[in-house]
Amino acid sequence: MPTDTMPSSDAAAPPSNGASDAPILKGSEIFVRALEEEGVDRVFGHPGGAVIKIYDAMERIQPSYDHVLVRHEQGGTHAAEGYAKATGRVGTMLATSGPGATNTVTGIADAYLDSVPIVVFTGQVPTHLIGNDSFQETDTTGVTRSITKHNFLVRDVNELASTIRQAYHIARTGRPGPVVVDLPKDVQMDEAPFAYPEEPGLDGYSVPGAAAPTQVDRAAAMIEEAEKPLLYVGGGTINADAPEVLTEFARAANLPVTTTLHGLGAFPETDDLALGWLGMHGFYHTNMAVQNADLIMAVGARFDDRVTGDVEEWAPNAKIIHVDIDPSCISKNVYADCALIGDAQTVLQQLRPKVEPKDTSDWLAQIDEWRGECPPYEYESPEEDGIAPESVVEALYEKTQGDAVMVTDVGQHQMWVCQYYKFGRTRSHISSGGLGTMGFGLPAAMGAAFGMREGRNLDVVCVSGDGGFVMNAQELSVAARHGLPLKIAVINNNYLGMVRQWQSLFHEDRFSHTDLKPTNPDFVRLAEAHHCVGLRARSPDEVGDVIDEAWTVDDRPVVMEFQVPKEEMVFPMVPAGAASDDMLTEMFDKEKMADK
Repeated sequence: MPTDTMPSSDAAAPPSNGASDAPILKGSEIFVRALEEEGVDRVFGHPGGAVIKIYDAMERIQPSYDHVLVRHEQGGTHAAEGYAKATGRVGTMLATSGPGATNTVTGIADAYLDSVPIVVFTGQVPTHLIGNDSFQETDTTGVTRSITKHNFLVRDVNELASTIRQAYHIARTGRPGPVVVDLPKDVQMDEAPFAYPEEPGLDGYSVPGAAAPTQVDRAAAMIEEAEKPLLYVGGGTINADAPEVLTEFARAANLPVTTTLHGLGAFPETDDLALGWLGMHGFYHTNMAVQNADLIMAVGARFDDRVTGDVEEWAPNAKIIHVDIDPSCISKNVYADCALIGDAQTVLQQLRPKVEPKDTSDWLAQIDEWRGECPPYEYESPEEDGIAPESVVEALYEKTQGDAVMVTDVGQHQMWVCQYYKFGRTRSHISSGGLGTMGFGLPAAMGAAFGMREGRNLDVVCVSGDGGFVMNAQELSVAARHGLPLKIAVINNNYLGMVRQWQSLFHEDRFSHTDLKPTNPDFVRLAEAHHCVGLRARSPDEVGDVIDEAWTVDDRPVVMEFQVPKEEMVFPMVPAGAASDDMLTEMFDKEKMADK
């Protein structure tokens, strides 16, 4: 992601021993103290030989932050992501060398594609053994170079404190992202004076703030001229803490708003101007609005393929205003007629006084007509026994009234949450978007729940599929150990549901290796085995009772299994590579399609 101007990975960090009276500490002790100075309040981690000195230092020093022993490093890295997304702070993960480090790679890649600020510390073999294929040696900086905003290999204990200072600064500023710091064992054992730098000391590293005034004026003129304008809002808006000013701007100018998966919560979904989300499984009326708009103003969004479909056919009549802090995103996928490079909150504040209220009543009436052609919240109940998965999401919304942090895994259930849960507050939706990581949901929800202990007192609800849930189910015991009152809804169709949907629609019902039923676990007993509460609903009339019972438990996680038919599909759907207005709104007649 070339994002901001970055220092060279090979450049030596400024020494941390500037104070002559600084205490002499071992590298492991510097690590512990540096995290305290950085204001870290929670570290997710798993010990091993290459970080045992750090764990010993934590035990001796008893730092102000808490350590959470995860069961798997991938789960820990996703937990750091969930914590970061829920709180807006940098998440922290600590792993040993070799397999410990490589187990974090999926979480790092996920954070990279979704612009999540985390710092992952990995142990490494002693510096003199690097490159010798030593026991549990992996070239961690080499492995992660393409999936990090930046990474460091610390070869000198004198550079350790300043490197940590730089790592957190890089992770949280500009377009956020993951940073890896690789720590050889001898660096942890060596001694150096410790003084934590007040400034990161990153010469040449700069972050855009305000947009160019001429471009702001140009954008205002384009909005004034537009008859069918549309705001397209992504996760960068939330990263910039811009939802409040965005909402004010949209309402003042009478601009309808659509959001990406990561933009959900940036604008109240209950607002009259809210169109819901767009793209592959977006609403019919929203995609039709995109295809017929004459102006689209993108704020903190990157025009990814799940939004655009066939990029050559996307929004063919629209001029594009693109607001983004990352210059590399401008005109990367869709040409921007006007680029506003800067912090989203600052840019919207620049633009607000220059934009007069618009009469968009005719445009909104047209969108409402499309809404009537394919109502967004209508669905058919199963013809056979089982629960409509959409009804579970609706019941969760009814229970929480949108006042919860909703975390999803990846699959059909993820789409249903986006479609049927109305997000009304920022940082209330957490999901894996760019990488689409199955197994993300539970550990990310755990991280979010730890984050809720730091200020926001909101319920954390995880919605997962039966396939994704078992990928990191081991973290249930961690959540139970810490008394996290997670509410976990497992939408169980005994299949890899989204893959099955594609196999049904586009591969003539050849359900190759997607049937999980023969050996799917008993989710109630699985929950109980991890010291959690397990509940099950088999019919529609049991859904509300199960949810109500789950909310009576406040000292441990509750796993709620909802049994749904395997045939359930997510509609609307834009087939991969199709135009956004070429949507499937219901199951088509395969025989007729085959004859064409």
